[in-house]
Amino acid sequence: MDFTIIKHAVEVDHGIKRLSMRFIKKHAAPKRDRLSAELCAEISAEFERIGLSTLPRTLPTSENEFVWVIQRASALGEVVDVAAALADLDRLKMNPLPQVFANYPQAHSYLDSTT
Repeated sequence: MDFTIIKHAVEVDHGIKRLSMRFIKKHAAPKRDRLSAELCAEISAEFERIGLSTLPRTLPTSENEFVWVIQRASALGEVVDVAAALADLDRLKMNPLPQVFANYPQAHSYLDSTT
């Protein structure tokens, strides 16, 4: 997997870039016919290793879907990590701010790492 182009594109666009899963797959596994849940998990692990995260947190297996790729070492990346931590606490019924996701239901679906 070579994500040099993706990492550079994210850095050039101030820490965030919207990419299709088709584009990501092209760089992750160009010889694979289609995306699988296992390949998406491998891509997420590699993104994590090079300092990137995605929204939604769980990558879709459809090449027609788009995701946001975010540089973790940026202000936006830190905000997303804090929000994801809140989503994890909410899933465990330990959210210190229970109304947050009642007011922002779409945010919860993008941040949930178990969907």
